[in-house]
Amino acid sequence: MKPPLSKLGDLAPGAWRDVGDLAPGAWRDVGNTQVQAVGQTESTKSTSTTSTPSTAQQKIGTTSSSSETVVKSAALQSNTAGSPEGSRSATSDTSESGVSSAPTTDTAGAASSQEGTQAAVTPPESDIPVHAPYLLIGGGTASFYAFKAIKANDPRAKVLVISEENHLPYMRPPLSKDLWFQTDPEKVEKLEYHPTQNFSVFHASNAYYVDPKKLPHLDKGGVGILHGRRVIYLDAMAKKVHLDDGSEITYDKCLIATGGRPKNLKVVENAGEEIAKRTILFRTIDDFQRLYKVCQETKTVTVVGGGFLGSELAVALGNSGLLNGIKVNQIFPESGVLAKVLPEYLSKWTTRRVEAENVNVIPNQSIETVSYENGQVALGLSSGITLKTDYIVVAVGLEPNTELAKTSGLEIDDVHGGYRVNAEMEARSNIWVAGDASCFYDIQLGRRRVEHYNHARVSGQLAGENMTGAAKPYTYQSSFWSDLGPKVAFEAIGMVDSSLPTVAVFAKSSDDTSAVKAVKDPESSEAVMTAPDEYDKGVVFYMKDKLVVGVLLWNLPYRLTTARQILKDGAENEDLSEVAKLFRIHQTVDQTSDDS
Repeated sequence: MKPPLSKLGDLAPGAWRDVGDLAPGAWRDVGNTQVQAVGQTESTKSTSTTSTPSTAQQKIGTTSSSSETVVKSAALQSNTAGSPEGSRSATSDTSESGVSSAPTTDTAGAASSQEGTQAAVTPPESDIPVHAPYLLIGGGTASFYAFKAIKANDPRAKVLVISEENHLPYMRPPLSKDLWFQTDPEKVEKLEYHPTQNFSVFHASNAYYVDPKKLPHLDKGGVGILHGRRVIYLDAMAKKVHLDDGSEITYDKCLIATGGRPKNLKVVENAGEEIAKRTILFRTIDDFQRLYKVCQETKTVTVVGGGFLGSELAVALGNSGLLNGIKVNQIFPESGVLAKVLPEYLSKWTTRRVEAENVNVIPNQSIETVSYENGQVALGLSSGITLKTDYIVVAVGLEPNTELAKTSGLEIDDVHGGYRVNAEMEARSNIWVAGDASCFYDIQLGRRRVEHYNHARVSGQLAGENMTGAAKPYTYQSSFWSDLGPKVAFEAIGMVDSSLPTVAVFAKSSDDTSAVKAVKDPESSEAVMTAPDEYDKGVVFYMKDKLVVGVLLWNLPYRLTTARQILKDGAENEDLSEVAKLFRIHQTVDQTSDDS
């Protein structure tokens, strides 16, 4: 049963739900389970901390240049090896790479110093290995689950991750959901999103990773991350990548998990420097921290976009406004929030629920002009109204990062975007793609590209398994979820698109065992409805060629197994009212009775 949720989130939205939703028996990390460091020796295990590192500990600065020859004693080298530069942690997360002394050169025959003594000189050592058996481009969730799968199947694997960010791999959903309902500022600073537990957005602590420059020399292998680096060229024939600093790395197997970048509106993009200073494209930890700070200092924030991210942020900021007094606007061209996902009647009803969360919703409006006036952003809307705001948050979609296609010869899908891969997530021999950037072949639903967190987990794990020889097709249907205040929480699976015909069954009320059906006629754009005014809970079926291709569970947690089985069966269902009974709409289902 979903615990009660207060206005400001005694329990953060989504906390009642298992974030993972992986296949039964698959590896999952619930919250922020600490993971034992890869390659730790027995002597170092006892010294490793099990506490969740602070944000400063989790954020890793780029490694400094190693162009200078440094003279050190062997003892000094032993004490300092493996400590990531840029980390301000006072706690030592030692791993095998952290206790190995760097080899010193043989100085026999070298000229003596004026004092007649010789010093052991450490040769210049690059922080970038010249070869990686497993090379992962991108440091997000898909990469994390890929290298977890690789290590599970190849325990001594040496995995190198190249990440443009200076953070360890982390989960994005709490950035737009749970963290905004966290009432403890210290937990927010540490990026801990659970109200009572130390659950962090980071998948694992520093202790899990090894120093990249030590990776080639570790007998037990490990996972090293190069932070603040970008691959600009991928030579698929030579199995080599070129980095933005001129470095080259060869590989045996390569995964592209570059994710995507938030889109901007041209009218905003071309509005000048002052507007750029007051515009936030929300995607990363840094974006969250900037917006969180803005909300402590400003009076008006306008969210542009009515999709998942825009609506979640609008509700989150609206709740924050109850404490700090900021006014929150939400603008989008559709008739209601989540109009591209929900049936029209449900979208309009949800819009009213968002308005009840201290959000001024402005539908059916596009931004025609943007200017800077008297210290504010002036938005000229299509209705002729000018809306003034201190900051704008643009949440209008994601553009997959596919720049490497130009140099690697990989194919981009013309319809969905993203790298085109087969059912095993493979783009070419020894190159796989996972996460937002992959356009994969779903053997049940056809070619698709999915931008949700759970897909990053599932596709990353599958790619990692296939990089070690599993040769498995994509068969598991990933899911997604959203929370828009205390009365709207839903999970969905499969193809959930409002352009498809839908059949929905809703409960009349929590104490009424009868149900009513709302049907969208496939021949009409209007919904033929006998549904109630309040949509407390129910199930929406999305249809294609008389088959159920998507299921949305409205305030019905812990029932995804049933939805997944319906999609897997692929059978025509004449009476979906009977199928809806499988979801026990009028019953309370706890987490132990279903896998959700």
